[in-house]
Amino acid sequence: MRASATMVSAGPARAHAWWWYLLAGVPLALLAPRLPAAGQELSYIAGAGSAIVMVVRALRRGRATRRRTWMLLAGAMGCATVANICWAVDVALGGPGAGMVPVEAMYFAMYPVIAAGLLSLPATNRYGSKLAGFTEAGIALCTAVVVTWVLLYDPFIRDQPGHTVSLNITLYPPLDLLILATAVRMVVATGTLRGTHLLLLAGTASLLTADVSYFVSNALGGSWAGPGFSVFCWTITYFFVGASVLHPSAAAPPAPARPSSSMWMTVVYAIVVLIGPAAAVYSLLLQVHRGGFDSLDVIVPLAPAAVTAVLLVVRLGHAGRAELRRSLDLQDALHQQSQMQALLRHHALHDALTGLPNRRLLDDRLTDMLRPGADPRRRGVAEGDGGGLVLFDLDGFKDVNDRFGHPTGDALLVAVARRLEALLDPGDTLARLGGDEFALLCPRADAAELLERGERMLVALRRPVEVGGAELFVSATAGARHFTAATGATTVLSDADVALYAAKAAGKDRVLPFDEQLRDEQLQRSRTAELLRAALAADELAVHYQPIVALDGQRIVGVEALVRWYPPGGAPIGPDRFIPVAEASGLIVALGDWVLARACRDAASWHARTGAGVSVNVSPRQLAEPDFVARVHRALASSGLPGPALTLEITEGVLVGAGPQAEQTIAHLTALRAIGVRVAIDDFGTGYSSLAYLRDLPIDILKIDRSFLPHRCDDVPGQTALVRAIVDLARSLSLTTVAEGVETPEHAELLRSLGCDRGQGYLLGRPSPAATIDDALTRSLTPA
Repeated sequence: MRASATMVSAGPARAHAWWWYLLAGVPLALLAPRLPAAGQELSYIAGAGSAIVMVVRALRRGRATRRRTWMLLAGAMGCATVANICWAVDVALGGPGAGMVPVEAMYFAMYPVIAAGLLSLPATNRYGSKLAGFTEAGIALCTAVVVTWVLLYDPFIRDQPGHTVSLNITLYPPLDLLILATAVRMVVATGTLRGTHLLLLAGTASLLTADVSYFVSNALGGSWAGPGFSVFCWTITYFFVGASVLHPSAAAPPAPARPSSSMWMTVVYAIVVLIGPAAAVYSLLLQVHRGGFDSLDVIVPLAPAAVTAVLLVVRLGHAGRAELRRSLDLQDALHQQSQMQALLRHHALHDALTGLPNRRLLDDRLTDMLRPGADPRRRGVAEGDGGGLVLFDLDGFKDVNDRFGHPTGDALLVAVARRLEALLDPGDTLARLGGDEFALLCPRADAAELLERGERMLVALRRPVEVGGAELFVSATAGARHFTAATGATTVLSDADVALYAAKAAGKDRVLPFDEQLRDEQLQRSRTAELLRAALAADELAVHYQPIVALDGQRIVGVEALVRWYPPGGAPIGPDRFIPVAEASGLIVALGDWVLARACRDAASWHARTGAGVSVNVSPRQLAEPDFVARVHRALASSGLPGPALTLEITEGVLVGAGPQAEQTIAHLTALRAIGVRVAIDDFGTGYSSLAYLRDLPIDILKIDRSFLPHRCDDVPGQTALVRAIVDLARSLSLTTVAEGVETPEHAELLRSLGCDRGQGYLLGRPSPAATIDDALTRSLTPA
């Protein structure tokens, strides 16, 4: 935090360091003209030397980009420093201070080095290249040549035959022209002018002003040290260079190209282009007035003017090409933007995996088709012409994901999409709504055709699908909703989903049409779910118990817990009505926890007195809960019922298969068997009936489904073989057998003769409240 605060507080000071540095140089620049020649040299040394220090410091601290530019400018300042030191020493020793050719060469070297530094600034002109700005620099240079000749060389040198000007004085104008040209190029090529550029331009202008003043002063016989105005400008020039590297914009990357203002650029070009010819005409008229002129008076002013005209044509041609490229780039950008928008629209309306229309596009087409007043050719519903929607999803898709992984599941969805697309008629829409759910929109199908189209899809999906070299077998279940004149888009999807739910409840792998009765049943299920949720909160449920009897001695050895619902003031609601609703709504988890806790609490006293245990049905949804084992532990601990007195009844399908859910179920049951809890397979024989899972999985009891028991005496031979096979199989695997549906003495005798261990049914005892079971146990059970 201290470092951050320091950075924040130092930020404003660093941002204004260039201003304080420049402000500190102004007093020295103002004082320098009043100093003797040696003092003036020292002021130059102080200014140029401090500029070198500022450049080195900024580069070391990473506060300046474009290292080559600043190193060249520092080199130029070094040339000036060395030359001025030599002059200062010479003057201090009584020398003339002028005429030292090596020193003057060192000083004049400063000019091309400054020009090189300005040229090294990167060009950001979008439609040019590294040569950007050179045309403009050439135009400015030609104009400056004419002006320099007319205003400096011609009047002060050529027209003064009796006055001799030293060679070094005559070098200042061409060197100044070099820097002027590079400065113009910098203005044009660097895009947006920032603070560091403006300070460099100020330094350039100050240097040129000092040199022009010095040239005129010496041409008129002035001192070699120059006039006071030149001394001030030379001194402040060095401080402008140092301030430019301290400016915060020196660390910024090159600015993007910015279109220049056509108005002011036109004015600038007009002024620059007209200055040259105007100066040439002035020179010619002046020479005519004086009574004569030579060839230089014509060639020098007119040649740069001619070159300016050529450069102007080149500049205009370049501008035209740039404008053409800008126009083409704009067209290309608009085209790319149009393509991108089309791509974004496509992605927004289509499924990323299969490329099919998604739910949003399906909703749009449904809404458009069913909108009142829509074109009948698009609507397909006007005057009861027809049209409809088939909603379907894949059966067993979750097993594919669990067994083979999601990449295989995705590949299966793509293969299914391609297979179904081949069955589409013109005008149909096949959409993927999410997961394994698809929809088929048929604008012109009547009710019978809609079911036929749905059945065609299901038949196609019954064929195996090859994915990654393996054959996968899937089926689909569908619900169909035929349109009517009053159908709305939201209603269509909802009704098709209701029909799909009914098809699943009817056994899957089929298509069922929607009718109003299905909607009523759906509403009834929703209402039942709401009432069940309230019943759980209000403790309106009850648990009844059906005895499980040992067939060899007619002794009650356990009971099965069965939930019952008695709404206050209403008729009882059967388990066949509310258990499926609880499964579908997710309430089965809370309901199962409640039944388990109540059964363990009731059975605790029975087991303590008689040794009888209790069996509780467990839903697959309960076994899917990660903390299922902890829930069972809490029920046992709070009731005091020992683990061996509890049996959990599950269906065969819960244990069969692969994937995380099956593995989690086996892990739960294994952990519970470790504390003595027993596991029973309910309704054995109606599901997978795999010998492998009987041998390998954590199972203790087989409950033989009632459908295996004979209904009449003459059925006994046919049914007996099945029951005997199950009993013998269980005995060979050391499993206990419990027969369900024992309703007649013949059933009991048959099961006893076949060696079945236990029975359960109306003959042996009906489901009864806990108090009734308590009395029955007291009368008939022998304490363990």
